[in-house]
Amino acid sequence: MTGTGPTLERAAAQIARMDADELAEWFECLDDVALRHGDDQVRQLLAALHNRASSRGIHPASSLGTPYVNTIPVQQQPEYPGDGAIERRIRSLIRWNAMAMVVRANREHEGIGGHISTYASAATLLEVGYNHFFHARTEDHPGDFVYFQGHASPGIYARAFLEGRLDHDALNNFRREIPQGNGLSSYPHPWLMPGFWQFPTVSMGLAPIMAVYQARFLRYLKNRDIVDTSRSRVWALIGDGEMDEPESVAPLSLAAREKLDNLIFIVNCNLQRLDGPVRGNGKIIQELEALFQGAGWNVIKVIWGSDWDPLLAADDQGRLVERMNETVDGQYQKYTVATGAYIRDHFFGKSPELQALVEDMPDEQLERLNRGGHDPNKVYAAYRAAVECHDAPTVVLAKTIKGYGLDEGEGRNITHQQKKLDEQALLSFRTRFDVPLNDEQVAAAPFFRPEEGSAELSYLRDRRQALGGFLPARVEASPTLKIPVLESFGSLLNGSGERTASTTMSFGRMLSALLKNEDLGRRIVPIIPDEARTFGLEPLFGRCGIYAPGGQQYEPVDADKYIHYKEAVDGQLLEEGITEAGAMSSFIAAGTAYSCLATPMIPFYLFYSMFGFQRVGDFIWAAADARAKGFLLGCTAGRTTLNGEGLQHQDGHSQLVATTVPTLQAYDPAYAYEVAVIIQDGLRRMYQEGETLLYYLTLYNESYGMPAIPAGAEKGILAGMYLLNSVDAGDDQPPLRPQLFGSGTILQQVLQAQQVLAEQYGVSSDVWSVTSYCRLRREARAAQRRNRLTAEDKPQRSFLEAALEGRRGPFVAATDYMSLVPDQIAPWIPGRYVTLGTEGFGRSDTKARLREHFEVNAGHVTFATLSALAAEEQFDGRRLHQARKELGIDPEKIDPAIA
Repeated sequence: MTGTGPTLERAAAQIARMDADELAEWFECLDDVALRHGDDQVRQLLAALHNRASSRGIHPASSLGTPYVNTIPVQQQPEYPGDGAIERRIRSLIRWNAMAMVVRANREHEGIGGHISTYASAATLLEVGYNHFFHARTEDHPGDFVYFQGHASPGIYARAFLEGRLDHDALNNFRREIPQGNGLSSYPHPWLMPGFWQFPTVSMGLAPIMAVYQARFLRYLKNRDIVDTSRSRVWALIGDGEMDEPESVAPLSLAAREKLDNLIFIVNCNLQRLDGPVRGNGKIIQELEALFQGAGWNVIKVIWGSDWDPLLAADDQGRLVERMNETVDGQYQKYTVATGAYIRDHFFGKSPELQALVEDMPDEQLERLNRGGHDPNKVYAAYRAAVECHDAPTVVLAKTIKGYGLDEGEGRNITHQQKKLDEQALLSFRTRFDVPLNDEQVAAAPFFRPEEGSAELSYLRDRRQALGGFLPARVEASPTLKIPVLESFGSLLNGSGERTASTTMSFGRMLSALLKNEDLGRRIVPIIPDEARTFGLEPLFGRCGIYAPGGQQYEPVDADKYIHYKEAVDGQLLEEGITEAGAMSSFIAAGTAYSCLATPMIPFYLFYSMFGFQRVGDFIWAAADARAKGFLLGCTAGRTTLNGEGLQHQDGHSQLVATTVPTLQAYDPAYAYEVAVIIQDGLRRMYQEGETLLYYLTLYNESYGMPAIPAGAEKGILAGMYLLNSVDAGDDQPPLRPQLFGSGTILQQVLQAQQVLAEQYGVSSDVWSVTSYCRLRREARAAQRRNRLTAEDKPQRSFLEAALEGRRGPFVAATDYMSLVPDQIAPWIPGRYVTLGTEGFGRSDTKARLREHFEVNAGHVTFATLSALAAEEQFDGRRLHQARKELGIDPEKIDPAIA
């Protein structure tokens, strides 16, 4: 590109002992190769020269970075295919309505919030995509997947208003969603707007990684011959400040490694975060170029608009590019708000050559020199190059101005928080974008839509029709699946006999059966970060194959073994490596395929329970918002069951955190048959009945005997609890009968305590297996609310209240989780309630010593029961001292909560 580099003399001066004539010969040779053989041959030649130099011990400086100019030279820029004038009018109307939506909302309701500036900077980036690239799903096209920048949502609503999808009342209720269905959500929230948004994107950092794994999942579906997604692209619109999130950067190498040329990032580089510059003392576009280029992406920079083309062409000495290169972002932000005189003095005044470039240009024109992200011609050229790129993902780094067009808010640090515009600012906005409103109308900030049949509405709708329809758009309809009956899992229902098993092993057997199922097998998506062997699930390697788009290009070291590491193009298992965030992104892609592609897939994501909710809770929340379906399985669960791993690995709180996700059904099963009942019912509810749910099961690595399912236990297992075992110690019993609650592996401690109570202290008791405190609480609370609001009706009884009717207790619950887990149901317990849980940090030791330390072993369950009876005067309190000694309980030991 003319003017984008130094002259031959300047270049030669930088190369010792090489004169300009010799350098010119090198340039001529390079140009000749490009002319005769094309750009690819030039790249191969440069690579060969690089290798040659390296073999001589000469290591060139890093080439990760190009001058601060557009990647696509003006002479290679394709002709714009649309009607630029009418597209500008449409863009201006959307800008106005997006701005008016936020201004009106905050005039009427102080503090309701909303964002104007992000869409103001991204309007051209979005509209070029809408008019020429973003394809909706149709019968013969699977559609594109567009991850919209969350703070730009007013602009998306404003476009839908012009399309006729949203009416005046909807826009007037921006951020006012009560009653449900009346208003517009603040950001993209599929849960709140199930017919509109597809992907929740405003929790920064989630959209980039979800987009990468969505693009990868589309290839997975194609390579497994489930859906032909070859024409689908994933577009992710991201803020430059958002690229600081670790989740934004983490998946970049995966995208390049798997050659995801169906993936396009559009980074809106307005140079500003929420409070100020992204890199005030640096250059975020150059930094991101190096980052993406180093990761193996195709990088396209869109920095300068067409106004700069003549200046760059006239820059025959390279002074302008030098000035562009050396100016930092904080100063570019200053130029956004500066006068033309200031720009002339401070930017072009650096040298006589620069001053000469603009000597005939008035100050007003200097102020209007546009940036590439606001120039449809430059943006279209970038998008066109992106979709034509093969074997690599593309990132478009587009330079824009935050708050573009907002008068006093444009490019200023306060622009992100700007919610209101005064009348003068509204008039200025109206005039700048030629919005057809008179001065009197402008003051009210009305929404404006042209009359039906207008050129603008006809053009806008015709372009969307040519691209398959409106976006975003979410469809709930999905084929239902035939779910196997519970009895088909007889091996889990009938018990393990003389053998022992863990619940993780039991789940593995059920998953194996499901994979063989004729109706479901191909739709199951097993997802494991990198712990299949830890969970005892390495047989999945051979049975399913590990998905690898390039196949297995080596002979695995264990190829001669029955269970060996097997990678395959059509592999079914997603073994993601050590990335829980990546695995959750795959889970979301699979769990929403029923809606996005009308192809129900069944993800089973198995992870270290400690590194699920604690590590990627935001992704799990996003999965629920996205209306995903599937199973989350926390393996090696429990504070005391994973005994050797210590503080960082021992989970004593995931069952508590799980209760915070409204659509998630959290279970803590103790037996194989409980696992079978829960998963079979989950499959039925989600994929046969169409309910929008997620399931979380904690699975353990401790083996013990698995009994057969008790008759009639299914209802209680699913509702949250059922009576498992009763022991009568004799005829002379107190009127109170202890009710003991156990869950997961700690149920075995509770059963041991039941025997000790009967044999050593003559106390009868009942043991309940509590599979879900979460379910019990939710159902009891719902009944309580209903009774409070409809006091005149017959009171409802929750399952918990009905199950415990007539039982006076005392009630003692023990869990491998914090006592807050069983505490959830305390308001509905009809008697004295004692909860034992694993408070405090975990540590390494044997299971027996850990359970003694955390006070959840059989001895502590026994003593807690005797103490509760003594408090009710049903056990001789004078015997507690002796019982404590007999049970080996030290009252002076440190409280585990602070240990």
